[in-house]
Amino acid sequence: MLTVGNDAAGVERLLADGSFSCPGCGGRLARWGFARERVFFGPCRRAETLRPRRSRCVSCLVTHVLLPARLLARRADEAVVIGAALAAAAAGGGYRAVASQLGVPADTVRGWVRRATGRAGQVRAAFTWVAGALSPDPVPLEPAGSPLADALVAVAATAAAAASRWPQLLAVSPWQVAAAVTDGSLLLPVMTFRPLNTSSL
Repeated sequence: MLTVGNDAAGVERLLADGSFSCPGCGGRLARWGFARERVFFGPCRRAETLRPRRSRCVSCLVTHVLLPARLLARRADEAVVIGAALAAAAAGGGYRAVASQLGVPADTVRGWVRRATGRAGQVRAAFTWVAGALSPDPVPLEPAGSPLADALVAVAATAAAAASRWPQLLAVSPWQVAAAVTDGSLLLPVMTFRPLNTSSL
């Protein structure tokens, strides 16, 4: 899985130009058909369908699904919806109330919050490091009151640092930045990280 920008035409151009590198060996990624079609939900539970582009490394021959930054791997809701739920939970909202507010099933929100809370320390540490690496003058992050809130502060700091370095990212949600940094694995059983660049978004 590799997180790329949300503009499908732009992704095709970057693939044709050889701008995507294999996360395994660093080789050039080329077009390799498409992954299966999936349904996902945006704000207000708006349903859309997407068939992500699949790529193949010309060196190691491993294939990678190119997932738009607005989505997380194995999640049916957009990253901004998941982020809104986590922010509401960190502010003290119960999962049922948050679910009702967002129009998402309560069990789904409870699963997001449990996974994010369970790895909050890892998220805080990793995103604090990324924010520091992107910022010319990193500012220490103040405690926010809970492990989950601390993690969300680090995600926001990374997005702000990315926007200060690449102003075109000002319009990008912090949760799309989080998806790009983790290659969509933010809520998977194993979370991975990679350097952020503008082609990810």
